[in-house]
Amino acid sequence: MLALSRDAGVGQVHAAPGNPGTASVATNHPVDPLDGAAVAALAGRLGADLVVIGPEAPLVAGVADAVRAAGIACFGPSAEAARLEGSKTFAKEIMAAAGVPTARAATCESEAEVAAALDEFGSPYVVKDDGLAAGKGVVVTSDRAEALAHARTCGRVVVEEFLDGPEVSLFAITDGTTVRALQPAQDFKRVGEDDSGPNTGGMGAYTPLPWAPEGLVAEVTASVLQPTVDELARRGTPFVGLLYAGLALTGRGVRVIEFNARFGDPETQPLLARLATPLGEVLYAAATGNLAAQPELEWGSGAAVAVVLAAGGYPGPPQTGGVVTGLDVATGDGNVLVVHAGTGVDGYGRVIATGGRVLSVVGLGDDLAAARAQAYAGIGRIQLEGGFYRPDIARRAAEADAPASAADAIQDDADPATGTTDPQGSETSVTA
Repeated sequence: MLALSRDAGVGQVHAAPGNPGTASVATNHPVDPLDGAAVAALAGRLGADLVVIGPEAPLVAGVADAVRAAGIACFGPSAEAARLEGSKTFAKEIMAAAGVPTARAATCESEAEVAAALDEFGSPYVVKDDGLAAGKGVVVTSDRAEALAHARTCGRVVVEEFLDGPEVSLFAITDGTTVRALQPAQDFKRVGEDDSGPNTGGMGAYTPLPWAPEGLVAEVTASVLQPTVDELARRGTPFVGLLYAGLALTGRGVRVIEFNARFGDPETQPLLARLATPLGEVLYAAATGNLAAQPELEWGSGAAVAVVLAAGGYPGPPQTGGVVTGLDVATGDGNVLVVHAGTGVDGYGRVIATGGRVLSVVGLGDDLAAARAQAYAGIGRIQLEGGFYRPDIARRAAEADAPASAADAIQDDADPATGTTDPQGSETSVTA
């Protein structure tokens, strides 16, 4: 939302439903983001040129289909194409057909099938709910009983082999034919310093990755992103929108952990902070099938680091209702951005925490060390009783250390905190 508002080619930005952060750069509208007819009607009333669907649930529910049926350009895949995120079994089928490297996996519908798959793939055990699961769909554990217990709480599950090696996130914008990859980023899944504690949806991220192998983006575009887009097009369900590939750089090469069908935090914030290409222009080109006519994406120099401020109790049930202060001074000299996620406004007009991941602070600098300093200076100016953040986001990369070890590689596709929303995926954007 912030990136769209800063695009000189975008006249107006509207958000549905939005939050206190989007209200500072857009006009919020109290529309149910899962109601395709309501979203399309709002866009029609506003005379919108482009609708950007943020979160995964509206995409899987077919909101993009409703917007396109109303004759309005939409950045976001159809319900059928969004199954790439909505069903892990479907994603595996697409990858198999396209020859995309990924973890060995088995779809299981009974406890006996789960037990057999756990024995086949061994520990650490990776058990994923096949569908969207409100952030509670993935368990990675060395405890077989815990893996079985998680499977019992789901319907159909996918059991996978564990992938070693550091993780990388790579986003790509596509119009269903042409693919434009963004720069790689890395996020931090564990809640505590030095990758301790339980998994979260992400406690911070940074870009660029000085340790990433040369040619990684070109390799992943050729072996993962383009083949996936081509296979969906071959099936008559072209993917128009943002394709996210969660990758593991294993000793056997790049492997796909998961696909998402939309921008997701915390990687989105530092990536878009460094994007020099006008965002509205490239999203509109993708939505109208003209991405091939666009030049390659351009990036600003330097680095960006995002640090997440979480509410007390996260990643368990978060302590909501706490007042967030210091937002007016957090941006300092202008090299800091604040992106809201789980926030709202109380009866006194104060910003309060409404979810587990409350907001992200993005620091910009000439290098990772400078960007880290800006991010931590900014988040240090914000107060939330019981709130906390990791002190080590991008620290090892900034110190030119190696990336996270295989033991630290975490596979998790969503936020396990109740009620937490995606900073970049918590609303639908309507631009005019």
